[in-house]
Amino acid sequence: MSSLADANVQSDLDIAPLLLPAQVLRNDAQAIKAAHELAQVARVQAARRDRQRKLPWSEIEQFTRSGLGSIAIPREYGGPQVSFVTLAEVFAIISAADPALGQIPQNQFGIINLVLGSATEAQKKQLFQSVLEGWRIGNAGPERGTKNTLELKARITADGDDYVINGQKFYSTGALFAHWVAVKALNDDGKQVLAFVRRGTPGLRIVDDWSGFGQRTTASGTILLNNVRVESSLVVDNWKINEKPNTQGAVSQLIQAAIDAGIARGAIDDAIEFVKTRARPWIDAKVERASDDLYVIADIGKLKIELHAAEAFAAQGRASAGSGARRTAHRRVRRTRLDCRGRGQSADHRDLAAGQRKAFRTGRQPRNPRRIQPRPPLAQRPGAHPARPGALEISRGRRLSPQRYFAGPPFLDLTTAHFLKGIGENHDFFPPRRGHHQR
Repeated sequence: MSSLADANVQSDLDIAPLLLPAQVLRNDAQAIKAAHELAQVARVQAARRDRQRKLPWSEIEQFTRSGLGSIAIPREYGGPQVSFVTLAEVFAIISAADPALGQIPQNQFGIINLVLGSATEAQKKQLFQSVLEGWRIGNAGPERGTKNTLELKARITADGDDYVINGQKFYSTGALFAHWVAVKALNDDGKQVLAFVRRGTPGLRIVDDWSGFGQRTTASGTILLNNVRVESSLVVDNWKINEKPNTQGAVSQLIQAAIDAGIARGAIDDAIEFVKTRARPWIDAKVERASDDLYVIADIGKLKIELHAAEAFAAQGRASAGSGARRTAHRRVRRTRLDCRGRGQSADHRDLAAGQRKAFRTGRQPRNPRRIQPRPPLAQRPGAHPARPGALEISRGRRLSPQRYFAGPPFLDLTTAHFLKGIGENHDFFPPRRGHHQR
């Protein structure tokens, strides 16, 4: 396949990113190692990038050049084809360091799976080889004002030997960083196809107008398509994937669940570090350090338990294809959830907290899950007495000085977890908990 630099399709509206050579990883261990190396680099300025909305170009280039972009390419096409367990862990590792960096390549892996299930053999060879060479794939699927993802306004029509696409997309995560833009459109028969448009093609324009509250550096903006020409060999009949059972939705949801778990993992680790190194204890707690407050220990422990539950349940789903294994996982989670509920309602809540003290200090927590999926973590000030054990709630409309109050885990939910990731550098927002003045 020709190099992107040789394609000669530069447009006054769109410029293709530099295509750099990428290595090809050979096994799962190399993928995990590369993910940890990238996370170590990305973590350093992640909070500042998000605050300043500085796009992670160098980190994305490292992701690609390290070979992580092609870890899902099947072996018969020259890729390592790592396991789903490894694929999910790679995304969790990266997302714990920088949620935006984990989100940007998500669609590439979903599209790779879609190509595997619906493209012709020639298309698979061409597209998979491009990814092995360092091409990135961006998304151009969602549209505003439609009922669901199957309803599209964008149209692709035959024009000689090629096709022409017209339409407008939004929420196009990864497109600005990509070399391919994968555009969903309806053909002349009203069927959905996926056209791979080279960056820089005349008529293609990517607008960096993403202004979301969380993950502000994913560049999930608008794409404008005005008579964009695409070769017929690059139009995949992705409607065919629905003619037989497939894992398309499951793969995409697996990656998104891994991203969420990684965000939660990073946010909880940040909360623990903040409690240990920066928080002052509540005056009535009668302890020297905030990390010695039994209520803080108990609530951090609960968050860790719920995270472990989510990770354990997701691991069962990744590793098991049989329904029997899934049913076993459901039963185990249900039993331990009920067990933890019973503990939470016990008369002596401080015993539970004391039992978690050592685990909190060492960063480890007992692996008895309480819920299948972690609920949005909530902020707390240590020493405050909940209405019932573990009952926490965020107040609205209050702004408290960090010199007077500690806000606990620096996150509101998994989607916007790292809005407050820079809390150690910028004490600008501390949500209090309900009834802070009550005893």
